[in-house]
Amino acid sequence: MLKSRDPNDFGRFYERHVGAVVSFLGPRVRGADVVFDLTAETFARAFERREQYDPARGPGVAWVLVIARNLLIDSVRRSRVLDESRRRLGVAPVAVDDAQLELIETRSQADLRAVLRGLPADQCEAIIRRFLLEESYPEIAEQLSCSEQVVRKRVSRGLANARQAVEEQP
Repeated sequence: MLKSRDPNDFGRFYERHVGAVVSFLGPRVRGADVVFDLTAETFARAFERREQYDPARGPGVAWVLVIARNLLIDSVRRSRVLDESRRRLGVAPVAVDDAQLELIETRSQADLRAVLRGLPADQCEAIIRRFLLEESYPEIAEQLSCSEQVVRKRVSRGLANARQAVEEQP
């Protein structure tokens, strides 16, 4: 889906993962407008670099969260949100009204720690090792004395459960 040239495929990817990106960025930045700008640039960068996505390295949501994390780090270093990918793609800035900013603010307050604590222990550990500690699937499998496929399944199920929990938060 990510490598597809059909813009509708990327649109579906965006719809599926925008909540996770907003929930990731929200607690780390001040203001819904900054969350919005970082989210927009994250997906512009993902669209621009979609050919680089390798499903063997993990699910698409993990890939886009790494992009968001890297853009967040760059924005802190530069004291501003970069928008180079959006500009290269010729995407005009989007005007956001107060209601939309409030929705972003609400979504960005999702407590990801609580979401992770709500997951089964095996799924939580797999997600933390893969995305926070950046361990490879083979490394995790060795540490947990299970197959790489089992680790991938735990991560996949955990991300699906986490996504659902974030979407259900008030």
